[in-house]
Amino acid sequence: MRIGILETGLAPDDLRAEHGSYPDMFARLLAGHGFDFRAWRVVEGEFPAGVHDAEGWLLTGSRHGAYDRLPFIARLETFIREARAAGVPLVGICFGHQIIAQALGGRVEKAAQGWQVGPQDYAFGDRTIRLNAWHQDQVVALPPGAEVIATHPACPVAGLRYGRSAFSVQAHPEFDAGFIAGLMATRGRGVVPEDRMAAARGRLDAPTDAAAIAERIAAFLHAARAESHV
Repeated sequence: MRIGILETGLAPDDLRAEHGSYPDMFARLLAGHGFDFRAWRVVEGEFPAGVHDAEGWLLTGSRHGAYDRLPFIARLETFIREARAAGVPLVGICFGHQIIAQALGGRVEKAAQGWQVGPQDYAFGDRTIRLNAWHQDQVVALPPGAEVIATHPACPVAGLRYGRSAFSVQAHPEFDAGFIAGLMATRGRGVVPEDRMAAARGRLDAPTDAAAIAERIAAFLHAARAESHV
């Protein structure tokens, strides 16, 4: 199954040599699930010709806000709506989670709770799943048809599902401990409160459940594809 990765942001240059690009991280996360990947740097204006250039779309994280008035954002929102209308499934991670919600009628804001950094425990129904986080924005109003599938005390809308159309999470299952540490050393200084980063450093050795989310993403994409071919 061909998955198109829409890069809505770029990994820091200082970290890319060791950790790879965001598409590299998602290829590692979803390895073994029957996918091949192609990436487009939509943050730089590089868009697919159409929503059928892939059988599913994955939208990455970004240092930008979904509410920023940047040229690529309005174009990306149109693409999201077109993909949904065409029945091509969407997966959103962090910014991707937010921009899907915004494009479909929700609202995204800087959260009063502030930054969430490092390993966090999310409630997915009756299961607790630990994932790395790196965000201060959140979905604060749901779009029509969205179902909350994950919550966190400081992030009530931590995961959304839109039937067979879209699946999204606020956390970063593709980020490992080393990359979070690198973000704190590069993008975090002077931006993320030091107490939040100190707390995150104390938890970085905790294992995450990224593989569990990879399974859910893969199951969603394969089920959506199967339904579209019925």
